[in-house]
Amino acid sequence: MSQFTFSGGIHPYDGKELSKDKPVKELLPKGDLVFPLSQHIGAPAKPVVEKGDHVKVGQMIAEAGGFVSANIYSSVSGVVKSIEKHRVPVQDMVDSIIIENDGAYEEVEYPPVRPFEELTGADIVSAVKAAGVVGLGGAGFPTHVKLSPKEPDKIDYIIANCAECEPYLTSDYRRMMENPEELVGGMECILKIFPKAKGIIAIEDNKPDAIEKLQGMVSSIPNIEVYAMTTKYPQGSERHIIYACTKREINSKMLPADAGCIVDNCETLVAINRAVRQNKPLFQRIVTITGDAVNDPRNFAVRCGTSFNELIEAAGGFKMEPGKIISGGPMMGFAVFDTDVPVTKTSSAMLCLLEDQVSKTVETACINCGRCVDACPEKLIPSQLATFAEHEDYDNYNRLFGTECIECGSCTYVCPAKRQLAQAIKSMKRLAMGKARAEAAKKKAAAEKAAEEGKAAAKNDAKKGGDK
Repeated sequence: MSQFTFSGGIHPYDGKELSKDKPVKELLPKGDLVFPLSQHIGAPAKPVVEKGDHVKVGQMIAEAGGFVSANIYSSVSGVVKSIEKHRVPVQDMVDSIIIENDGAYEEVEYPPVRPFEELTGADIVSAVKAAGVVGLGGAGFPTHVKLSPKEPDKIDYIIANCAECEPYLTSDYRRMMENPEELVGGMECILKIFPKAKGIIAIEDNKPDAIEKLQGMVSSIPNIEVYAMTTKYPQGSERHIIYACTKREINSKMLPADAGCIVDNCETLVAINRAVRQNKPLFQRIVTITGDAVNDPRNFAVRCGTSFNELIEAAGGFKMEPGKIISGGPMMGFAVFDTDVPVTKTSSAMLCLLEDQVSKTVETACINCGRCVDACPEKLIPSQLATFAEHEDYDNYNRLFGTECIECGSCTYVCPAKRQLAQAIKSMKRLAMGKARAEAAKKKAAAEKAAEEGKAAAKNDAKKGGDK
């Protein structure tokens, strides 16, 4: 077993054999494309086009709405039909730009590329920001913000998260096998921002061919190394890949930079490489369409805005009506009731299963077996946290550090009583964090009021003293 691991975790059936050995297939969209203005953590982007405008591939259609936000670019040429609400993969309705695809794929002329050797760290961050790059592993955190820590000299490690521990997903694996030079190129870009840091490409050891390929590519690069990680879910969790690689720990109140680390997903590094070396904005990514309900599971290089219905059709359609469709993987994905949703920057997969196993399970009483405790990578007590959540017992929930849950679902997976532990803890976590924010805002308002009253009282006292 690899030394690069963490305590807890599980080994679910991974389902990767369905799609991992098929080359990525490029898919050009047919119908209208939908570009949600919220494809990232932070403020929504602001439209810079109007209904009736003609746009080209690579043209900015929405600009960042703040520092923690990201630009959005068209992936096709055509006419802006409207700006209206549209459903997205997590099934929310979001303000979106709708573009009628003219099928010509007329592309803008990108600015000339400067030699990589001439670029400074600031140039690289600026290019990443301009390109609208965000975390493509699912979180969607704007990458230029991540690459701008308060104390850059304290960054010791740049970790390429290539674990891909979520079952069924194989897009990162195909990227490593087909475009390893772009992954390494993205790592070199970040290392130029942090020249004192070491680059680590972290890959689970169930991908020996990818490990061998990347090791060969970095063998002559002194500050980049490939780590073979123990295959275990959730090895790709940011906290746990940091611990596995460096033995440094972070919690919910810390950022990776607080532990001297920056972590970026495999696909994100490719987007960084293209932004820096080609001045190419982010408008395409690899998406996995898989599951036992799909005729031809595989990975597609697809343009953002494309309807998932087109991807499912390109994968041969369904063998029969799926019992469950999930946006993302089975452990941390979202159940889908409408597949007419666009591929966004954070879309990794659509998992289509013949049977909805969860709906058929019957929840029974906890038998206090402790399996959830053994599986929890955060060393929490999920059975008790779920009980406190069910009773909205905030005090005991917080006493047992419920907000440290990373929502990986390991506890639910191993529970013999089939309790929906992760779901209960996750819901309570949202409530507890909201309550904490409200209390903090209330205290802040009270302190500001007291300060104003103090100033007013001091002013009155000074006035009285002057009158005397």
